[in-house]
Amino acid sequence: MPSTAPTAARADTEMEGTVLRVRLAGDWSISGARPNWTGVLAGRAPQRVVLAADGLGDWDSSLLLFLFEVQLWCRLAGAYCDAKALPEKILTLLKQMSVSHETSVPFDRSENFFTGVGEATLDAVQKARAFSHFIGECVLGVNRMWKRPQKFRWADAIEEMQNCGAMALPIVSLISFLVGVTLAYIGAIVLRQYGGDIYVADLVGLSMVREMGALMTGVVLAGRTGAAYAATLGNMKANEEIDALETLGIPAIDFLVLPRLLALFVMMPLLTLYANALGIVGGMTVASGVLSIPPAAYWVELLTIVDLSDLFVGVTKGATFGLIIGLSGCLRGMEAERSAGGVGRAATSAVVTAILLIIVSNALYAVIFDILGL
Repeated sequence: MPSTAPTAARADTEMEGTVLRVRLAGDWSISGARPNWTGVLAGRAPQRVVLAADGLGDWDSSLLLFLFEVQLWCRLAGAYCDAKALPEKILTLLKQMSVSHETSVPFDRSENFFTGVGEATLDAVQKARAFSHFIGECVLGVNRMWKRPQKFRWADAIEEMQNCGAMALPIVSLISFLVGVTLAYIGAIVLRQYGGDIYVADLVGLSMVREMGALMTGVVLAGRTGAAYAATLGNMKANEEIDALETLGIPAIDFLVLPRLLALFVMMPLLTLYANALGIVGGMTVASGVLSIPPAAYWVELLTIVDLSDLFVGVTKGATFGLIIGLSGCLRGMEAERSAGGVGRAATSAVVTAILLIIVSNALYAVIFDILGL
C-alpha cells in the first residue's frame, strides 16, 4: 500500500471581536516548513488567543516551538492565551518547555464569576484528593514497616533525626529564648501595675508549655526542614532518581518518605520540650533583671500552675506538627516539576502548606482540649 503523503502544517485563524481563534492542523515537522506566528498574526492585536488542534496530524518539537512563541507574544502583549483545548500531552510538554522562561499570562477576567469559583473548587478538591492519597500511601507504608521492620532503613531515619533534631538546636534555642523574653516583658508591663509581678512566671510557663513552644518550633522546622525535604525530593524527581527506584520495584514512600516522617515524629516532641525549657529560662532572666524576682521564687510559682497535663498538651501538639511538616515537605517534593524552578516552587509551597496546617491544627487542638478539660 502506498504511504499517505504528509499534509502541510497550517494555523488557520478566525477573528471574533478581540478574540483570535487559531486552529492547528496538518503534520508539523522540524525539518519541514511551519507557520510563523508573526505571519499568522498579520498585524492584528487580539486581547485573547484561543488555540485548538482540529485536524492535527503528526507533530514534533516544531509545534511546541510555535506554541511557545504564541505564549511569549501573549505575555509581552498583555493578552490571554487559552490553550485548554489542546491535547494533554502537548500541554504537558509545553509546560516543561516553558519552565525556564517566564511565560505566564494575565488572568483571564472574561470568564464568568461562577465559572471561576467552580474551577477553583475543582482545583481545591483535586489537591485535597492528592493529599489524602499520599496520606493513604504513607499509612500503607507504615503497615509494611510494622510487619517487616528489618526491611526499614533505620540508618536513614537516624541520620534524618540528627539533621532535623540536633542540627536544629541553635535556631530553636535562639527563637525559644527570645519568645520567653518577649512574653515576660509583655507580662511585666501589665502585671506590675497591679502588684502581681510574680505571676509573670504563670504567664510565661503556661504560654510556652501549652502553645508557644510547640508552635514556634513547628514554624521554625517548617521553614528549615520542610523546605529541605521538598527541595531534596524535588531534585531527585528532576534527576529521575525516584523513577529509577520505582522501576527497580522499590516504593519511594518506604525508601524516602517514611524515614523522614519517623525522624520528625520522634524529634519534634523532644525539641518542643527543649523549647519550653529555653522559653522559661528567658522569662526567668527578665523576671530577675527587670522585676527583681529571685529565680527560686520564679520556679516555685511556675510549679504551682504548670502540671503534667500541660506538658502532655504541648508534646501532643509537637508530634502532630512534626507529622504535618514531614507530610507537607515530602508531598510537595514528590509533586515537584522536573526542573530547577519546580524545585524552588515546591520548597515554597511546602513551607506555606505546613504553616497553614499547623495553625489550623493548633486551633482544632484548642477546641478539643477545652472540651476535654485539659
